[in-house]
Order: sequence, then structure tokens, then C-alpha cells
Amino acid sequence: MADQDFSKEHMLSARVARFKDRNPTKKMFVDCAVDGHEREISMVIGPGVNEDPAHNPAITDYKDFSVGMIEAPPGNGASLHIHDTIEVFMPLKGNWGIYWLDNDGNEQEALLAPWDVVSVPPGCWRGFRNRSDEEGVLFAINGGTDSGRVKWPQEMLDAAAAKGLTLGEDGFIQDA
Repeated sequence: MADQDFSKEHMLSARVARFKDRNPTKKMFVDCAVDGHEREISMVIGPGVNEDPAHNPAITDYKDFSVGMIEAPPGNGASLHIHDTIEVFMPLKGNWGIYWLDNDGNEQEALLAPWDVVSVPPGCWRGFRNRSDEEGVLFAINGGTDSGRVKWPQEMLDAAAAKGLTLGEDGFIQDA
């Protein structure tokens, strides 16, 4: 470990992310263009599952996980989606509904208050929405050094395209 820099200067410049300095994007995912799915996402550690090639995390040195912050107005959040990584959610502000499709394809939901935590396994169709009457903040962790790509239902891709966003062959957002 002697080759690592643990100086205060390095730690403060490369390993501390200040909430006040976040740089959120409204186009992290293609579903953000669709009504009811508006939100701002700030990647804190690592790129996470990300469709916005211009968005950079605050802390770029990461391994085995990534951390993001999601801010959403009431009733908004992510559409049902799936990816190959575990995902952990913890509300910091407001109440959030974490929903998923059960084994029979029925939508289920867990309501979470601040500081509650849910772990969604890989391969589970999941989404989330702010169930509060005010702006909510959700803390999210994705497992894996390479968090992969999101898979969306075709109807969501069609709705996003109608609002002007599609995904390129590289998996990044582009204008329709």
C-alpha cells in the first residue's frame, strides 16, 4: 500500500464529494424524458449504470461498486428496468416506493421512509418513485466495477423516442 497517496490534500481533492458541489444531470437515463420519470442524478463514486456519456462522477477511483444520488419531484422516479447488478436504495429525504415485478409478473411495492434500506437483486425488474409531497432524495448503490447497461421495456423506449431521446448502439443517450 506504500504506492498510494493518503495525504490530506489528495484525500480532499480525489476522495471527498461535497453535496453542495454535485453536478446533476437530467439526462442520465432515456426514461428521464418521459412524464412521471423526471429526476436529477449525481454520480458520487464511479459511473454506475449510466446512459449520459457527459456525466462524470465526483470520485473517479472506484472498484466493485458505485454510488449515486437521485433527486425527484413528487410522483417521479425511474421506470421499470432491469440490469445485471445488485442495487441498494436508501431514502435520505421523503418517502419512496421501490417497485418490482414478482415471479408472476405482478407489480409489488415496498414503501421506504428515510434511512430504510432495500437491496434489489440482479435480474429483477425494478423501479422507484418519490411518494412524498415534496422533493425527495434517494441514495443508490450499484454493485460491480462495470455496472453494465439498463434494459428498458420497449414501450418506455418508444415513449422516450417520442420525447426526443433514444439510445445509440453504444448504450448512450442521443437525440432522436
